[in-house]
Amino acid sequence: MERVSLGTLQSKIAAGETDCMSVVREYLSRIDQNRHLNAFLETYDKEALERASAITQKIRDGQAGKLAGLVIGLKDNISFKGHKVSASSKILKGFESVYNATVTERLLAEDAIIIGRLNCDEFAMGASNENSAYGPVLNYADNSKVPGGSSGGSAVAVQAGLCMAALGSDTGGSIRQPASFTGTFGLKPTYGRVSRWGLLAYASSFDQIGPITNNIEDMALILEVISGDDGRDATCSDKPVDDFANKLNINRPLRIAVISDCLDNEGIDPEIKEHVLELSRRLESDGHTIETVSFPFLDYMVPCYYVLTTAEASSNLSRYSGLMYGHRSEEAFDLNSTFVKSRSEGFGEEVKRRIMTGTFVLTADHYEAYYTQAQKVRRVVRDKSIAILKDFDFILLPTTPTTAFELGAKTEDPIAMYLADIFTVQAPLAGLPAISVPTGVHSNGMPFGVQLIAGDFKEAELLAIANKVKQTMTNEVE
Repeated sequence: MERVSLGTLQSKIAAGETDCMSVVREYLSRIDQNRHLNAFLETYDKEALERASAITQKIRDGQAGKLAGLVIGLKDNISFKGHKVSASSKILKGFESVYNATVTERLLAEDAIIIGRLNCDEFAMGASNENSAYGPVLNYADNSKVPGGSSGGSAVAVQAGLCMAALGSDTGGSIRQPASFTGTFGLKPTYGRVSRWGLLAYASSFDQIGPITNNIEDMALILEVISGDDGRDATCSDKPVDDFANKLNINRPLRIAVISDCLDNEGIDPEIKEHVLELSRRLESDGHTIETVSFPFLDYMVPCYYVLTTAEASSNLSRYSGLMYGHRSEEAFDLNSTFVKSRSEGFGEEVKRRIMTGTFVLTADHYEAYYTQAQKVRRVVRDKSIAILKDFDFILLPTTPTTAFELGAKTEDPIAMYLADIFTVQAPLAGLPAISVPTGVHSNGMPFGVQLIAGDFKEAELLAIANKVKQTMTNEVE
């Protein structure tokens, strides 16, 4: 299928050159042809086609919403009323949501077409999408490679042309890292920019919903629709939402900081390092100021992130007890055995590992040594990031230290898997917006991206610089 922006598709539908039903049928056909990728857990064939018919008419009548005709998938931790949502976990097998997530409501209100739910690492815990109870997702560019995680299904669905866009969630890099591994755009908004109402929580002070797309225009439109105040989420900001789609150009000299510690990291692939340096040279030749800065906390961020997020996961996932909803063990015989057996059977190994780690760091004997200290480190990371952004417009760094790795390569070494997030955890620790821009193709044939971080609620500027960076490196990629 020809990959066109939503605006182009809407023009074609309005002119009678195609219709939403044809588009949905084509995507459903592609999903069926690529079942081996395991990106979709479920598709809503009949519902999507019925909605497509109604939206085609709305477009032609000039009464359609901003996202009319956008065929989009939802990560399997975003609620859609009357549809299954499981966070790709056995503990929620068969569970149907009784309400819509705020982002789902807003997509539907602007005439998007939700085509299905997408595979992910169980409860969004993972960097490879190998932790799903429903099997791993495969990278479309090379089926022997991981797609990244936890939003691997969302990234592959866009990468493989199974839908126009997808929503994922980003806790420590779960949108941006798979976007880099699949050659797509992935955005983590500022914490509080997008409502978390209806998102199955992993770590509530980190989680953010964001889009994965093939182009920056669609990303801007989607972000515009899903952002904004929500009285059902106390952490959601009431700051006005920009007209992102009409602010995609920057026509002034910029000051961009490149984090030297990332480029000097021993784990970074030499080709990715050189790519970032080449981008820096090109931006400098275009009149922008590029300076390297030190960020001496790189080695502390991943441990800090995992102390805090596992602690929050231990609390958030305590609700899955086998009593109210979800899996209940058939071997349970009293209250205690219901808890123990249901959770032991329902949760996968990685989720259990993180729950136990989080419970440990929250115990009275270890709270001060781990949790309190990690909160202090988080403040240091935010303060340093904000200090850099007072002198610079953006921070530039690689999204990932390598391209997508082999399936199974890191499953036996949790620490090595956690370090796949080494360049993506800064933004969520600091609460700042960050985007992965697909600008490179490695000599091994796999795509990768560069990452940009901006100040609080500066998504408009972030999208504009991402657009600039993509244009700057297009000649090299194509």
